[in-house]
Amino acid sequence: MNLDNLKQTATAITDSVLSLAKITFLSKWSLPMPSASGNIVILGNGPSLNITLAQSRRFVMSCHRLAVNFAANAPVFRELQPQHYVLADPHFFRNADDANVARLWLSLSQVDWDMNLFVPARVKLSGDVAAVLAENKHINIVRYNLTPVEGTQWLENWAFARGLGMPRPRNVLIPSLMIALRCGYERIYVAGADHSWTKTLSVDDDNNVVSIQPHFYREDDKEVKRVNTEYMRYPLHQILYSFYVAFRSYHTIQRFATHIHRQIINITPDSFIDAFPREKV
Repeated sequence: MNLDNLKQTATAITDSVLSLAKITFLSKWSLPMPSASGNIVILGNGPSLNITLAQSRRFVMSCHRLAVNFAANAPVFRELQPQHYVLADPHFFRNADDANVARLWLSLSQVDWDMNLFVPARVKLSGDVAAVLAENKHINIVRYNLTPVEGTQWLENWAFARGLGMPRPRNVLIPSLMIALRCGYERIYVAGADHSWTKTLSVDDDNNVVSIQPHFYREDDKEVKRVNTEYMRYPLHQILYSFYVAFRSYHTIQRFATHIHRQIINITPDSFIDAFPREKV
């Protein structure tokens, strides 16, 4: 075994030990998942989703659908009637005074079709939000573990299959994919996952990183300002590293999907994700 292989083995063992510790202290066991089969479309919030909906709405509506983040604030949300909705960012659970977050919870509370709402296992819903959701018999709250797991492939496969963790969840698409796999869908289509962040990344004369991240819906000015302020807190190398983490996680997910004989197909036009095979629908 050469030096590089020894380093890789040592890193995998170290990561495995750390991941086992994270699972022990951060994950909750025996979190049930809804059972499903067939096809699902994960509706990312990238601007290309408008193209997909315009050109392939019949296909999208023929599959189960999963929406994320602020999608419930978009007018098209009630037309799409997704069977699943995933939230991961702590912002949705810690900032009830944010008008966009308040509008999101109001929109979700008014859902009049059966929908699973996935929230991280360890987040606490505010009393008002929990009460309103509890009154809506169409909403089924499902808990899932956001615990990042890295290490040997055996450990990753074991933890992923049991929902004890997932590849590092840099963004909401990562838990959405893992949830769809655990629910049992055979074919998972990914739409609206442009991920073309590097096209809009720049640094101003004050050395602040500026990132424009358009969505398929019209962004609220306050939310744009919040995201821009968030990016300004970090130097460029940290932001680029976070992009690296996300794209690496997709390759880990693709390996796991192949391991359990499932298919993930990217139907996003001009997507930057290079882990999944592509199709036009």
